[in-house]
Amino acid sequence: MRKSILLGVVLIAYPLTLVYADNWPQWRGPEMNGVSREKNPPARWSSTENIAWRIALPSWSGSTPIIWGDRVFLHVADGDDLFLWCVERKQGATLWKKRLGGGNVKMRKQNMSSPSPVTDGKGVYVMTGTGNLKGFDFGGRELWSREIQKDYGQFGLNWGYASSPLLYGDSLYIQVLHGMNTDDPSYVLRIDKATGKTAWRVERPTSAIRESPDSYTTPALLSYGKTTEIVITGGDRVTGHDPATGKELWRADTLNPDNDPFYRIVASPVIADGVIYAPSRVRPLLALRSGGRGDVAKSHLLWSTPNGPDVPTPVTDGKYFYIVNDRGIVWCLDAKTGKELYGQQRIASGTYSASPVLADGKIYITNEDGLTTVIKAGPKFEVLAENNLDDYCLSSPAISDGQIFIRTGKYLYCIGKRLQA
Repeated sequence: MRKSILLGVVLIAYPLTLVYADNWPQWRGPEMNGVSREKNPPARWSSTENIAWRIALPSWSGSTPIIWGDRVFLHVADGDDLFLWCVERKQGATLWKKRLGGGNVKMRKQNMSSPSPVTDGKGVYVMTGTGNLKGFDFGGRELWSREIQKDYGQFGLNWGYASSPLLYGDSLYIQVLHGMNTDDPSYVLRIDKATGKTAWRVERPTSAIRESPDSYTTPALLSYGKTTEIVITGGDRVTGHDPATGKELWRADTLNPDNDPFYRIVASPVIADGVIYAPSRVRPLLALRSGGRGDVAKSHLLWSTPNGPDVPTPVTDGKYFYIVNDRGIVWCLDAKTGKELYGQQRIASGTYSASPVLADGKIYITNEDGLTTVIKAGPKFEVLAENNLDDYCLSSPAISDGQIFIRTGKYLYCIGKRLQA
């Protein structure tokens, strides 16, 4: 009996340890908000110091590496082709490469490898900017394959498709929010992760004009009480959907108050402690209380700020809310009230496209020159370190088991010592 109880405790605790400490299963981490609960990740490194290993890459990408156990997965553009790579994390050896399709297109910073993969520890799933959606097991065996553009029409975003899948329960949630180069409606898909079949497809109407229907965001997961909702931003609005049916439950049509025709959205929604944080194209950024139905723009608005980001998705631990804009200017707000605790603090000059991550009282912010500034979390601004990899970087850092993974144009770096061998 005693052994059975102990075994039960181990079986319950082990998955939680994997999900919340060891792994980075999707681009915003284990809690889908850019926060890691791990302790003592490295704060200092260079291209030659505190590097466990690095592997060469054929091209840049905005896609973030994801990590589960001893496996690192990467979405890679190589010439005209797109691949999913699986890398062994101890030595940085490439275990397998699976071609996802051709047709890679370069559009300024963007190429068709921008969506990040996602994993549940058994399967790994990846969507390309060309609409190829595939599932693989950890051995590299293809489980199923879809061509979303073939099934539902050509994507019509001005700068190419870049949204990552959201994995929840037995399904992948895929958004296609577009309108600049198409008259087709925007929509959201629920895909069965075991078979790749569509469980539902719902249209997401918008009155946005010109480029404003285009959204490069990734869906977020909102949970409060016994309720779970899928949160989508784009097309001048933020909406909440029933994951079982796709039905729209609530919306706030206030992300583009001046009806600007060029208000495409890049920074994704963030969820913490039942609050929905919805960036737009800089202004406004809204904080909404969960639990609403219908039009929640006024009834559930907690606060708003005109100092939102354009590209980097904010990060919050539920107490403090951190914004980094494209020029490397940082704000810290009270996450519940929006009160500015500090604002307009500049870190190293440059352009910032990667999203900040938070771990062990430190915020990691990487610019396009490969410089990661580490600042102290909390209401007082303090720079702790600057770490330069001296290479083009669009990808957000990932943290797993004491190590930081940063992808540049030339390399994937594994930084620091692993806590568990």
